[in-house]
Formats: sequence, structure tokens, C-alpha cells
Amino acid sequence: MKQLIISGLIMIFTVSLFPQQTDVPLIPMKDFFRNPEKRSYQISPDGVYLSFMQPVNSRMNVFVQKIGEEKTTQVTFATERDIAGYFWKGNNRIIYIQDSKGDENFRLYAVDRDGKNQRDLTPFDKVRAGVVDDLEDNPDEMLIQLNKNNLQVFDVYRINVNNGEMTEVGQNPGNITGWLTDHDGKLRIATTTDGVNSSVLYRDTEDQDFKPLITTTFKETLAPLFFTFDNKNLYMASNIGRDKSAIVEYNIADNKEVKVLYENPDYDVENLSYSRKRKEITFASYVGWKQEYHFFDKATKEIYDNLNSRLSGLQIAVVGNNKDEDKLLVRTYSDKSLGAYYFYDVKTKDLKKLSDVSPWLDEKYLSDQKPITYKSRDGLTINGYLTLPKGVEPKNLPVVVNPHGGPWARDSWGFNPEVQFLANRGYAILQMNFRGSTGYGKEFWEISFKQWGKTMQDDISDGVKWLIEQGIADPKRVGIYGGSYGGYATLAGLTFSPELYACGVDYVGVSNLFTFQNSIPPYWAPMREMLYEMVGNPEKDSLLLRDASPVFHVDKIVAPLFIAQGAHDPRVNKNESDQMVEALKKRGIDVPYMVKDNEGHGFRNEENRFDFYDAMEQFFSKYLGGRSAERK
Repeated sequence: MKQLIISGLIMIFTVSLFPQQTDVPLIPMKDFFRNPEKRSYQISPDGVYLSFMQPVNSRMNVFVQKIGEEKTTQVTFATERDIAGYFWKGNNRIIYIQDSKGDENFRLYAVDRDGKNQRDLTPFDKVRAGVVDDLEDNPDEMLIQLNKNNLQVFDVYRINVNNGEMTEVGQNPGNITGWLTDHDGKLRIATTTDGVNSSVLYRDTEDQDFKPLITTTFKETLAPLFFTFDNKNLYMASNIGRDKSAIVEYNIADNKEVKVLYENPDYDVENLSYSRKRKEITFASYVGWKQEYHFFDKATKEIYDNLNSRLSGLQIAVVGNNKDEDKLLVRTYSDKSLGAYYFYDVKTKDLKKLSDVSPWLDEKYLSDQKPITYKSRDGLTINGYLTLPKGVEPKNLPVVVNPHGGPWARDSWGFNPEVQFLANRGYAILQMNFRGSTGYGKEFWEISFKQWGKTMQDDISDGVKWLIEQGIADPKRVGIYGGSYGGYATLAGLTFSPELYACGVDYVGVSNLFTFQNSIPPYWAPMREMLYEMVGNPEKDSLLLRDASPVFHVDKIVAPLFIAQGAHDPRVNKNESDQMVEALKKRGIDVPYMVKDNEGHGFRNEENRFDFYDAMEQFFSKYLGGRSAERK
């Protein structure tokens, strides 16, 4: 039953007549943002044990369970921050990573599958660790990278996962930004940058010096993925001589591309998978409006076909396997569900559900995420997604515009807790892949350079106007919310097109393009010149950057603004939000400002997420008129 009521909205613009979602219950905010029941399932190389993460006192920790048994063993005991990720190292050891207060200086830890023999493998302050190669066939060692000698660059070390002993095996002269091993675990490829030009370096053996293979501008992609199985050639993602990236084979000896494995006329293809056991290329994958696969291998296609027939209507992905590749972990998902994990036996075709990720959410009350397109004012086709609140006619609705972060990233189809939360509160949510979004080719990416706050922002504004023209949006009840670059786009929207928005929420967003570039993490420094070309040079383009920095235009803001920030954010320094708040205070405007002292670039701890989304719910309800739960 639909009911129309006249509601006195708490906003300065209007009193409006609008429908309520009377047939759809108000789902508790915490149900969207609480930690999963279980997630990140993995299987031991011998196929005997399962591991997964589940919350303990609101922190995600790793557990191990022998397949076929009910007993589980907790092997990590995080209390301050979630375990950020983990993997099996051999059949007895587990490697996991964790940072401190969101600083992204991740440390590597190791623990036995019974929870014993825990060791901090990288006990260095203000140093970031990463894995180069887990050396699957070597149960005791792996290759890692650390910036402990120079915070700006990463050297490679061979480390013993039992006692932490390490030896440097790859020294970074200062320009190497990536490393790649062959199938024998030998360090043979390095990628470099001088900030503008990128090179692929190569060597036949580890006792040789690296030599340049090819140099391109950063605008051209030639990304090494992995070696051919004879360790002679490389599979690469390349857009050289084409607009869309394709998967190619590159002959190292002749220094040229020799074969295109797969390309798509509409989207970049940059991912290639293979069977380590069978030494077969299995599939290429890319993102259209959904994840898509192109299969090379009959056996893999048969597995996916069988799974798709039994898990109809869901997107599926094989997310783990044992060394023999006859026991698989399968993840399902959709736009209305975080899905479930399944255990699949390739030989018997037995499929067993392990766990739903968020069983407390009922899909029948959630909303469809539909692909849409519209034209920008200069004629570009902008792809995006529109999620409409369930149970109401899509006319004259309050809207939350939700530009993505990056900005050189993209939105894609799938479950988004923010989107479903806002839809449940009665809002239409518009997501758009504005110019610069990745996956749509080189030209679409390049036309975003030095366009922060300009044509990139126009693409967002044009989406709002399109939604109004469709009759879906109430033009007086449009809000904007985003994180990181999306936070910048929120501030830019309120300053450069204030007539469009009734309010905005800025989450860890950039406000000043000068201070933002001066406070980047040290390991971004080798790419500074590239950043200057893509965003603007603080000296040569000072007028451009000042014109595009919202902090210098706060006098144009007329709509209410809420800002949230992590105190230890290494990417968008807290000063970005402080400046904005201070500038508004000088105008006599008291802006709600939430700072979490134990967070970084986004809130990871569950209780902080609850605080943020509760405040967002009340803020949007006040200024856009959507539904909200009563505060207790």
C-alpha cells in the first residue's frame, strides 16, 4: 500500500508532497555497515583446512577449520584494528597484514595454523611492507618489498617466514615502482618511472643488471602481468597503438608485441588468469556494466558453466583453490546481496554452502542497481548506475549524488552498502563514471587531465540535470556525497554549482589542490611529475589549481555541509578538512565536523562506521527529507 502525506521538511527550501516507502521496512543502519558474519575464505595448499575471517569484539580476525569438522581455531587476536588481509604460506603458516590507526604502514605477521609461533616479520616503524611473490613452492620463504632504506622507494627482500631473517635481493636505485618474478620465483622484471615516462626493465638471471626493454609515456599502458610458462615472453596489458587496453603476448628477445590474446571494442581488458598446475591460460576478465569473462580454457569454462547453472541469477567468482586445483572456493554476489561462499569439489561436482556474508539483510526489501547513460554538455557518453528506492513511484524523489573516489577508478555493478542504505531511506542514488574513470579507454581517461572542478565536475552536474529532466529528481532535494575524490567533488559541487544541491557530505575529501600535492605519502614521490600533469603543477598552473580548490571559494557555499575525516589519513591529510572547516567558521558558519583519531583514509573500525552513517542519516533526513531512525 502506498500512502501520500504532506510532510513539513526541515529545510530552508520547500515543503513538499512526496511518497513514503510504507511497504518497505526501515532496515537498521547497523545491518548495512556491521562486520560480515564470515568473509575472506581461503583453502590451505593441501586442501585439508579452510580459513576465514570473522569478527571478535568488532574486529575481524582469522580462524582455521579442518574441512569436515566443526571445531574452529582463532589464530589472530586483533583488538585495535581489523586484520587487513591474509594468505596461507605452506600448509602450516599464515601470513597476515595490519596497520596502525589507518596510517597504511602495513606490517607483515606470521602465525601457525594452531595460533602458535606468532611473529612480527617487519618490525619497522613508519615502514610499509608488501608481498612481491609468496613463492608458493617454497614453504619457508617469500619475497617482500619494504621502504625502510628510503621511504620513497621499495627494495626487495627474501624473508624466512618462520624466524624473520631477511636478505636484500633487489635494490631500488630510486625509480623502480614495481617488481615481477618469473614462474620460478626469480626477480626478472622491474617497472620504473621518472614521473612522466615509464620503462619496463628486464634481466635473464638474478645475477645480471636490469636492462631497459621499452620506454613509454605514462599515458600509454604496457603493464607486465606474468611470464609465459617457459619464462621467455611476457603477457602484458597494453594500449599502445590502440585506445582500449588489450591482453597481448610480448616477445622479449625481439622486443615487440607478437600476439593479441583478447581485446574488447568498448572496455579496457587488463586482467588475465591462469592455471598454475596445468600451465594453461584460463580467462581474461574486464568490467562492462558488470564483470565479464572471456574463456580460453575448456575445463575452466565448464566449471563456471556448471556453477552458473546451479547459482542462477548471481554473479560468481572462484576466489581460492588448493594446489591440486580440484577444490575451489566460490563467491557469489549481486547488487542486492554480499552473497555467500561455497566449497566446490571439481571431481565430484559437489557444491556446499559455507556461509552467507550478511544473512541479516533481506534482498526483497533492497533495490536494483540499474545501468544508465546520459550525454555530457560537450557530447560525451557518461555511463553510470541509478538505484531507486523500493516501493515508491520514481518521480520527484530526493536524490543523493554519489561520485566515486580515485578519481582514476570507476563505479561498477554489485552490492554497495552505502547505496542500499540510502535507497532504504527513500533516496534515489546516482553514480556516474565521469571522464577520467578507468576502463573506458585511453582517450576517456586523458581528457580528465587538469579538469578537477571543471569538465569532470560538469559531468556530475549534467547527471543531476539529466535526472531532473527525467522527472525522477526533485530539483530542490538533491544532495551530494562522496569519499576521497568523491569528497572533493562534493565540495566542488557546493562551491561551483551551488544552485544544484540542497546539502553535501564530504568524507576524507581534498579541499586544497596545493596542500594536497605537498602532503602526499613519500612513496608517491616518484610519480609527482605525473601527478602534476594530471592534476596541475602548483607553480606553473597555480591559477588553475587555485580556481579548482574549493577552500578558496567557500563564499559560494549556501547549502549545509557535513565533513568527516580520519586523523591519520596518509593520502588526504587531515589538514584538507581542517582548512575547509576553518574557512567556513570565518564566515560564521558552524559546519558539523567528525574526526576519528584512530582512522585513516576512510573509517574501518565498526563503531566509527556506525557513528558516521548515523550522522549522515540524520543529516540527509534533515535537509532532504528522507526516512531516518529515531535516535535513542
